[in-house]
Amino acid sequence: MRTSSPADAPLVREPLHAPVAHLVRGGVVEGVHYGSVVVLGPDGDTRFRLGDVEAAFYPRSALKPVQAVAMVRAGLPLDGELLSLAAASHSGEERHLAGARRILELAGLTEDDLRNVPDLPFGPAVRDTWVRAGRPPSRLAQNCSGKHAAMLHTCRLNGWSLDDYLDPAHPLQQAVAEAVEDLTGQRVARVTVDGCGAPLFAVSLRGLARAAARIVTAAPGTPEARVADAMRAHAEMASGAGRDVAALMRAVPGLLAKDGFEGVQVAALPDGRAVAVKIADGADRARIPVAAAALARAGVDPAALAGFAGEPLLGGGRPVGAVRPVRALDPLAHLAPTAP
Repeated sequence: MRTSSPADAPLVREPLHAPVAHLVRGGVVEGVHYGSVVVLGPDGDTRFRLGDVEAAFYPRSALKPVQAVAMVRAGLPLDGELLSLAAASHSGEERHLAGARRILELAGLTEDDLRNVPDLPFGPAVRDTWVRAGRPPSRLAQNCSGKHAAMLHTCRLNGWSLDDYLDPAHPLQQAVAEAVEDLTGQRVARVTVDGCGAPLFAVSLRGLARAAARIVTAAPGTPEARVADAMRAHAEMASGAGRDVAALMRAVPGLLAKDGFEGVQVAALPDGRAVAVKIADGADRARIPVAAAALARAGVDPAALAGFAGEPLLGGGRPVGAVRPVRALDPLAHLAPTAP
């Protein structure tokens, strides 16, 4: 169901980020990660905010579930693993490549029809094996190939041109922009080109969280619910073996989660609670610890999030510290008495 007319676009400005995590070594704060965090309640109201959740920013691949919804609304008939792959930032495993080939075959197309940028697999272990085998970069191995294959399939079904499917003026990308504005509840502030070559739409961090909440709370059988169900049931197809975002979805029942380059993470629970995180410097090491803290702040049992505190900081091969979310993100911090 589409919402009422979207609100004005968020302002394009320098974001007023705040400290969201400390890099602690031997009990001393060695570094500070700035960023922004928003937590929405089941009714969509803002339960917690830190930093700048209203400035325009690029969600990067965290927007892929919305792009997948747009394609399903336009008639894309995929479900299950293949629909999850359509919203994926995949690791380039053979199952991902086979799935992207299958989507293309269903449309009567081949890898040559893709217009994403050739690349090596995203997963480090997969990439190392690929390089040792002397395999060159390919469009199919690039982490967005599932999305691009699904875009071509959607175009073929609608009789839209294929060669220019990445043009922001193309009917497909216009449909995506409409879905972005509908689900975020705000107009797009800017349009640029993502790393894979597809149009990328600037919204606010609050808008991204709102979109995730609307996807997970949609009625069964709707495009939104189909995307959420596919990603949750096939988390590794939307990411890869050993990826933290897949582990997070397995650890928290009903959670839909999607990561994005430059330190972006969004997640939403079946009742509509949602969180969105942007790490200002793009550091991936802070993304999951801060997102886990935000989910705890949203009411998720901290015990379910214990495995997402981040990788330990090593000194001489031994753990000597870690990335720690700031105290404001502690769900009990506001209950603690202040010092006189």
